[in-house]
Amino acid sequence: MTSTSRHPQLDRVIFLRSAPPRPSTAAGQLALLATVQVCAMSVWFSASAVVPALRAEWGLSREHTILLTAAVQVGFAGGAVVSAALNLADRIPPHTLVAAGAVLAALATAVLPWSAHGLVVPLRFATGFALAGVYPVGMKVVVSWFPRKRGLALGALLAALTVGSALPNLLAPLDWRAVLLCAAALATIGAAVSALFVREGPDRAPSPPWRPRYLLRMVADRRQRLVCLGYFGHMWELYALWAWLPAYLAATGRPSGVTAFVVIGVCGAAGCLLGGALSDRCGRAVVAMGAMVVSAGCAVLSAAIAGTVLLLVWGVAVIADSGQFSAALAETADPRYVGTALTAMTAFGFLLSAGTIQLLPLLADAVGWRAAVPVLAVGPALGAAAMRRLRR
Repeated sequence: MTSTSRHPQLDRVIFLRSAPPRPSTAAGQLALLATVQVCAMSVWFSASAVVPALRAEWGLSREHTILLTAAVQVGFAGGAVVSAALNLADRIPPHTLVAAGAVLAALATAVLPWSAHGLVVPLRFATGFALAGVYPVGMKVVVSWFPRKRGLALGALLAALTVGSALPNLLAPLDWRAVLLCAAALATIGAAVSALFVREGPDRAPSPPWRPRYLLRMVADRRQRLVCLGYFGHMWELYALWAWLPAYLAATGRPSGVTAFVVIGVCGAAGCLLGGALSDRCGRAVVAMGAMVVSAGCAVLSAAIAGTVLLLVWGVAVIADSGQFSAALAETADPRYVGTALTAMTAFGFLLSAGTIQLLPLLADAVGWRAAVPVLAVGPALGAAAMRRLRR
């Protein structure tokens, strides 16, 4: 086809600048998004992994160190609520929003070692607030590339998030400042990858008008409501276990660094991939319900059994259902507002997790870690009941 333009060279430049960068295949984009998640989410538990060093050097109280982790959850929830109310995930180019969120999270983490003690919790809040533009938006991009087999694709993305979240535990033997700076550097790399290479897929919907009332539509729709209720049960358990697993391991007389990384990162990644693959064959609700039943059982058994095998199984089951909620919601929400729906669901889920993160150590102080940890079974038990109703 010949060009009818009077300026063919200018047309060629415009085309090259607007064309999406390679790789533009679904597998290539999934690999890029996984890289972004591993890098950006490394800042999530960066401060939690070095809590003993912070307490020794800064003289932080136990309540203050609990807030370090809870503040990230609350910040994420706050950022996600703002994003959902303004439909940002559906109105701003995803690669731009992800890159901006990763850069802001990196800055908030990098300045923490040299900040005043009173700014530590606000900086962790800012980190979570910024990451609300990374994780939910990444899920939306994956959905746009995978109209089929979304369970496995989202499982792969969640596996990357799991590895990134666990990474600071592997770096914990380093000086605590080095841990934070390494995490900030990784988040910056993730921002660059997103800005330069990540793009939406062919199954994306056109940018919709601003509609804050869509959140009310989510609540009114029975299927979306049940998916969200199942997710909330999942979140009751997940981040409290991840945040306090090192403390639980220490209380049972085992080294925490490498063990925590294996349980959270290695087993978690395996669980994400396994759950995603099974859900594409057996259904989202079936896999999510089965994973939560196993996870609740592990939480109950942890009071009497502190063996490595139990922790490895728990590490797989506790996250195997996570991608299924995202896939199920993407398949039931209005296609124009998938990003808003995913962001809203994660917002309230992470807000709930902030409560259990604060509750669990307080309960452990009163009755001990072995007696406290089984309370985590309440969430997946209720979530499994919601998934049973959804399956019907």
